[in-house]
Amino acid sequence: MDSYNSPSTKPLYRGTQIVWYIAGLLEALLAFRFLLKLFGANPYAGFTGFVYGITYPFAAPFLSVFKITDVNGSLFEWTTLLAMLVYWLIAMAIIKLFLMGKTVSTPEAAAKLDNQEQK
Repeated sequence: MDSYNSPSTKPLYRGTQIVWYIAGLLEALLAFRFLLKLFGANPYAGFTGFVYGITYPFAAPFLSVFKITDVNGSLFEWTTLLAMLVYWLIAMAIIKLFLMGKTVSTPEAAAKLDNQEQK
């Protein structure tokens, strides 16, 4: 069976789109958090409070990993960068898991196994 015409191809494609959309949204929010902290944004401003509030649950597991660098009221939050890296890696792992479920033909699988043995 041709893997392009497999009934599992479209759901796998949609699944990967959803994972990348969620990961992209989370990365963008964390990037806003990082930049707002870096530029010393007023934490009581509506937008800033919203971004900090919505990103806190995602940044919280990493907040004590590194010290926050404070330079004249600007905070370089290393932990937010770490969170962004970890969530990106998680998204990549989920995509890889999805792709492992993709239908492959026997000759295609044999060729890929041969390539893995040569590495």
